[in-house]
Amino acid sequence: MAEGLARGNGQLAKMDSTESRWATRDQEDSEDDSEEEGEESSRRMSLDSEEEEDNVEQRLIRTGPRIDSFDVEALEVPGAHRNDFEDVSLGRQIVLALQTLGVVFGDVGTSPLYTFDVMLNKYPLIEKEDVLGALSLVLYTLILIPLVKYTLVVLWANDDGEGGTFALYSLICRNAKASLLPNQLPSDARISSFRLKVPSAELERSLKLKEYLENSLTLKKLLLILVLFGTSMVIADGVVTPAMSVMSAFNGLKVGISSVEQDEVVMISIASLIVLFSVQRFGTSKVGLAVGPALFIWFCSLGVVGICNLLKYGTYVLRAFSPVYIYYFFKRNPTQAWMSLGGCLLCATGSEAMFADLCYFSVRSVQLTFVFLVLPCLLLGYLGQAAFLMENLTEKQQVFFSSIPSGAFWPVFFIATIAALIASRAMTTATFSCIKQSIALGCFPRLKIIHTSRKFMGQIYIPVINWFLLVSCVASVATFGSIYEIGNAYGIAELGVMIMTTILVTIIMLLIWQINITFVLCFLTLFLGLELLFFSSVLGSVVDGSWVMLVFTAVLFLIMYIWNYGSKLKYETEVKQKLSMDLMMELGCNLGTIRAPGIGLVYNELVKGIPAIFGHFLTTLPAIHSMIIFVCIKYVPVPVVPQTERFLFRRVCPKSYHMFRCIARYGYKDVRKEHHQTFEQLLIESLEKYIRREAQMRSLESDEDADTDSEKEVSCSNILVAPNGSVYSLGVPLLAGYSPIDKTLSEVSTSFDEPHNEVVADAQQSLDRELSFIHKAKESGVVYLLGHGDIRARKESWFIKKLVINYFYAFLRKNCRRGIASLSVPHTNLMQVGMTYMV
Repeated sequence: MAEGLARGNGQLAKMDSTESRWATRDQEDSEDDSEEEGEESSRRMSLDSEEEEDNVEQRLIRTGPRIDSFDVEALEVPGAHRNDFEDVSLGRQIVLALQTLGVVFGDVGTSPLYTFDVMLNKYPLIEKEDVLGALSLVLYTLILIPLVKYTLVVLWANDDGEGGTFALYSLICRNAKASLLPNQLPSDARISSFRLKVPSAELERSLKLKEYLENSLTLKKLLLILVLFGTSMVIADGVVTPAMSVMSAFNGLKVGISSVEQDEVVMISIASLIVLFSVQRFGTSKVGLAVGPALFIWFCSLGVVGICNLLKYGTYVLRAFSPVYIYYFFKRNPTQAWMSLGGCLLCATGSEAMFADLCYFSVRSVQLTFVFLVLPCLLLGYLGQAAFLMENLTEKQQVFFSSIPSGAFWPVFFIATIAALIASRAMTTATFSCIKQSIALGCFPRLKIIHTSRKFMGQIYIPVINWFLLVSCVASVATFGSIYEIGNAYGIAELGVMIMTTILVTIIMLLIWQINITFVLCFLTLFLGLELLFFSSVLGSVVDGSWVMLVFTAVLFLIMYIWNYGSKLKYETEVKQKLSMDLMMELGCNLGTIRAPGIGLVYNELVKGIPAIFGHFLTTLPAIHSMIIFVCIKYVPVPVVPQTERFLFRRVCPKSYHMFRCIARYGYKDVRKEHHQTFEQLLIESLEKYIRREAQMRSLESDEDADTDSEKEVSCSNILVAPNGSVYSLGVPLLAGYSPIDKTLSEVSTSFDEPHNEVVADAQQSLDRELSFIHKAKESGVVYLLGHGDIRARKESWFIKKLVINYFYAFLRKNCRRGIASLSVPHTNLMQVGMTYMV
């Protein structure tokens, strides 16, 4: 029966597609994925839709986007993924707010420790109006960037609760085929957490932008370069943030104890950084909740000190809320004012952490905490420091600690030190999140990821990155030895991330949000222009030490780009060299060798076709397992894939071959933590479910053939209605489990005659035999067949390509985490075969 199924002339076609057209059957087949070209054969009998070949039959059908068995199987799962933070109680919101203080706002909360120090290091204070100008610049920078841009706009560009540059990139790739890796399937859009927004008819520019992005390889590469550059800046920011925060806090010792020298501050800072990164492994929830009250005390202390200074030195500084003082600030000394912009930006440091750390908390908790606690305390702190400077124009170093009332110095110093240590973690956790996303999307070498919370999937710890950041931080503190030089590098890292975020959010506004073009242009012009102005200032100080940060960022960018380039080249080569179905048919159902009892899970990266590495197994091993399942671990551009939608199956070759393909889909926020036995159990259960549904559809086809006079029943059984209301024509026994179909099946079965009942009985026996075969194969054991594929550049390739592939990419593959470690498979259940592709 299986052979006849693949030869059926019924084609699954979407009836309500806006892209539908009339075409001949051979035209439709020619529009399959390009990777199938050159492999079509009239002898194919597989149920794989991309390898299915029918007799060329001239008939008119209405076609839409190609739908295959994966697509129909994906339609069966109702419901939608819920965010971890939806509908939480009031008590949970308070806990989240405390954790938010300890993780998200530590960086921006400690900026008063060093902002005026770095800013006024380049600007000589002569008159009180200079203080008002500097304060006005700080106030409006604080309001425009952290409040307006991030809190009110960028936070809403999250990808189902995920923030950061790669979350923005994933959101864009989900709405337009912008990914360079050609492993997208139409069934991916059926995942409940996709939540696509269909472009409206009024705003056709989103459709045009989508078309340009999908058809232009240059735009795709440019988009990827922007994302990789932004991620490199995030990692660089994770290096410089702890160094800056810790050193600025311990600089207060020089105010409290006059005998303390800068070298001693450096040594104390290094020791503190070592302790700080050592406790990172305890996780975000535990540490965040423990230090949240400490940050709350810090913000209250910052506000109280600011109020005390305003009462002591006067409220004249409140005039700085007038932007006219910014004009006077630049008019009096334009060169020094422009150079001081790099220091002014430090008041907004940590803004990107609010977005990148969003995966740990909810949008609402971040917004409320910033607007009602963080921002008022920061404004009071800066106003108090400015009031102190109005009366002490010569005190331009350690402004914050100098402005503390003498009786409260040591308590505030202690709280400030604790806050600075906590603040150092903000960009560290953001770095973990961004690297996890980049690994899942194929843009960073695989690393060991530890999940630190059972409740929130996004809270992770990456040991290699943690110790890498520690070494880099210690090297930065020992090399620079001053917050002024570190401040310049800090500004470059922050601005790089901000600029990339502005560009990506603008694309999201045009492509997904589809808001008024005037608002989009205002957003882009205001913030991109402002950030470029700041960037020009920090570049002017590049000789002071900022060049180190640029080199560090360039190295990280090259690592990610080379990994992405090599992975893409390897995947494309595997697609080109995959085995043809003609060869599989010639080998026969025994595959030209002995079929031993058991299940062989062949791991590969291909979502379509039979990988060439399988041919290597056939020629290397004396026997092959009685059941073969090609397993593809695929990350899709969504944060989370629900467990019920994890596996998709289809049959490879005729039924007697006992070969299947399984795509195990994961989101970039998912952590593969299943034990291998649990994974096997879930996979086998999903396979049995697939076979039962396939048998149901075969029975449904038998109903149609047996009762040709019942036109109504036949037409009903030929229709599949998806949960979204789309109507599909069913002419081949694909996967479906909908109650309307089951109901139709039961109604039609009452009118069957005796010969047809025998057919149904035979079909049930065939189903029972196949399920029994699966159980016996599983009892015989499950073996993981892993193909270790390497790539080498051809001899005639360019020198740069040889250098990148044969040395750089090969070095990264050799030192990254192997797939065996990710699978947690015992060596007794593992078989590996190596293969080298020439690219």
